[in-house]
Amino acid sequence: MTLSLHDASVPVFRHMLGALDGVLAKSEAHAKAQGYDPEVLLHTRLFPDMLPLTRQVQIACDFAKSVSARLADVEVPAIADEERTFAELRQRIARTLAFVEGLDAVLFEGAAEREIVLRPGTPKERRFDGRAYLLQYGLPQFFFHVTTAYALVRHNGVPVGKLDYMGAR
Repeated sequence: MTLSLHDASVPVFRHMLGALDGVLAKSEAHAKAQGYDPEVLLHTRLFPDMLPLTRQVQIACDFAKSVSARLADVEVPAIADEERTFAELRQRIARTLAFVEGLDAVLFEGAAEREIVLRPGTPKERRFDGRAYLLQYGLPQFFFHVTTAYALVRHNGVPVGKLDYMGAR
């Protein structure tokens, strides 16, 4: 049995972004229940040189949409990084999910062998075939930012655990 790159990407992005949405909902509710401004969590960092929660969520969404788009050989949609609230971050997740879920599996045919070029014509240019792009670059990057977002809220006392990170099955 062959696993298509559609099946190895879109359901993973769907599931983990859904879980991240749940973690954000619990985070906002926890802040309100504890009597502090939920925006405090949005600006929290694990270390001063790391990106805050808001950017972690934005980048996780960026990887989900860009990896899916490149594998499907369609234009990567541009989404401005303007979110300032939990509601806006959750809307970004919803928009990302709508885009990713709207990609027909047929578009991913031949994606394993398709050349993916990142930062073309620059000193940082990187070339992958679709399989390596997904498995060695796209998914690890996506999981890094989802995991960091989870770690940020957990570190700040939000009562979430592994089941929240993993999401409903």
